[in-house]
Amino acid sequence: MGQTTQTTEPLIRTELRDRVAVLKLDRPKQLNALSTPLVDRLDEELNALRAERAIRAVVLTGEGRGFSAGADLAEIGSFAETSAPSARFRDLVGHLTEVFQRLQEHPLPSVAALHGFAYGGGLELSLACDLRVAERGTQLGVPEMKLGVLPGAGGTQRLPRMIAPAVARQMILTGQPIDAERAHTLGLVNELAEPGRGLDAALALAETLAAGAPLALAAGKRLVDAAVAGELRQGVGYERETVSVLHSSRDSAEGLQAFQERREPRFTGE
Repeated sequence: MGQTTQTTEPLIRTELRDRVAVLKLDRPKQLNALSTPLVDRLDEELNALRAERAIRAVVLTGEGRGFSAGADLAEIGSFAETSAPSARFRDLVGHLTEVFQRLQEHPLPSVAALHGFAYGGGLELSLACDLRVAERGTQLGVPEMKLGVLPGAGGTQRLPRMIAPAVARQMILTGQPIDAERAHTLGLVNELAEPGRGLDAALALAETLAAGAPLALAAGKRLVDAAVAGELRQGVGYERETVSVLHSSRDSAEGLQAFQERREPRFTGE
C-alpha cells in the first residue's frame, strides 16, 4: 500500500510470555485507532512471529480505555485534501482487509482480549482472530452506518458467519452496539472476564491453545475456515449430495421403518 507514514508513536508493543506472544495496540490517546502505520506494524509483527518456533499462540489486546475505536477517522479525513480521495480510501480498506485476512490465515492460533470497546475496524480485527475474550461491560459494534458507510474490513461477511444473520444485520444496519454479555450469549465472544482481568483470561486460553500440536492447530484453523467460508449455493449443493447419499443407507431405511412402527430405531452405521 505504498510507503509507511513515519511516526514516533510505538503503535504496537510486543511481549513474549513463554509460548504466547502478546501484541498490544498502543495508541491510547487515539483510542487505538487503526491508522495505516499501526496496521503496517501489526502486519510486520505477525509476519515475524512465523519464524519464532517457540511461540505457539498470539494474544491481541489494546492499551488504555478500550481495545480499539476502529479506523483512524483523522487519516480518512485527510484524504479529502488529496487529488484522489476515493482511491485513497479504497486503498486503505483494501489494506485493512488484506492484513486481517493474513491474521485469520496465520498458522498460530490467536485470541483477542477485549475491554472497554471494540468498534468498527476494531471489532473487525477481533473477528479475524480465532477466539475472543471480553471483559464484562465491553461494547462491541459496527457503527459505520451512523457515518453513512458500512464496515469495510470484513465485518459484513465475518459477523453473519459467527452469529445469527438477523442479529448481524441489525448490528450492521442500525450501528447499535451490543455488550459483552449478549455477545457471549450469541457466541461472538468465547469467554467473559471480570473488569481488569481480560488479558489474564485471554492468556490462559492462549496457553491452552499453545499446548496443542502446532501442525494440528494450523490445520484445524484451515478446516474450520473452509467449513464456514463456502458460498451458500455451494453449501446447499453439498448438502443435497450428502443427504442423497444418506438416504440410500440402511440406517435411513431403518429410521423410516422405526418411525412407521412407532419404536426407537436401531442404527448400525451402515
